[in-house]
Amino acid sequence: MRAVIQAVSSASVRVNGGEPRPIGPGLVILLGVKDTDTLDIVPKLAEKCAGLRIFKDENDKLNLSAKDLGYSALVVSQFTLYGDTKKGFRPSFIKAARPPLAVDAYELFLAEINKQGLKDVQHGEFGADMQVSLVNEGPCTIVIDTDEWHKGENKP
Repeated sequence: MRAVIQAVSSASVRVNGGEPRPIGPGLVILLGVKDTDTLDIVPKLAEKCAGLRIFKDENDKLNLSAKDLGYSALVVSQFTLYGDTKKGFRPSFIKAARPPLAVDAYELFLAEINKQGLKDVQHGEFGADMQVSLVNEGPCTIVIDTDEWHKGENKP
């Protein structure tokens, strides 16, 4: 799985033209699921996202997490995170998980991020038309790729 995380002052998502689902300070998390992912990594990914120390403390150091501050999160499914453009300019999405796995992983991530003690978790809907608006908290975008957790391990 891959999570692209942006620290924000505020954000919202509008799903299928409906009412905006806003958050205050916190995280926007774009979540991508690859065809080789398994659900066992989801709890750890949610914990990592909520615990990232990317917000300033009283000494102006990046030592606080959204969890520490009771901030919010906006989670949006993003299959395009696995676009492959090696063959040209049109991306291929072959490595993106098919809906049964992707939906299960997305729903499990939402449940797990809700357990992390954040003030509010808003979300998009898998496969819907979504417009995301955000005001970022400075130049801080983090990418967590769970494939990196397995480097150096013997994989079957």
